Amino acid sequence: MSRGITRYALSLGAGILAGFLYRLMGVPTPAPPWVALAGLLGIVIGESGGRRLLTRLHRRHATASDVPTPNGGESARHVND
Repeated sequence: MSRGITRYALSLGAGILAGFLYRLMGVPTPAPPWVALAGLLGIVIGESGGRRLLTRLHRRHATASDVPTPNGGESARHVND
């Protein structure tokens, strides 16, 4: 099993164990389960989307500033500075 899958499996196992212990002790879960899961899903989507957006913007900026000009080999950004 790869390292990433192992982490997910351990996390899922810990969550199942915690839920089982909550049920055995008769303690309500700290947050409404479906609302909490929807919030966690939103966090994961936001983090992933934010990372992708920032990576794309960084690549676009790096590509635009590193384009050589036909006459000197330096980027247009450096020539105009």
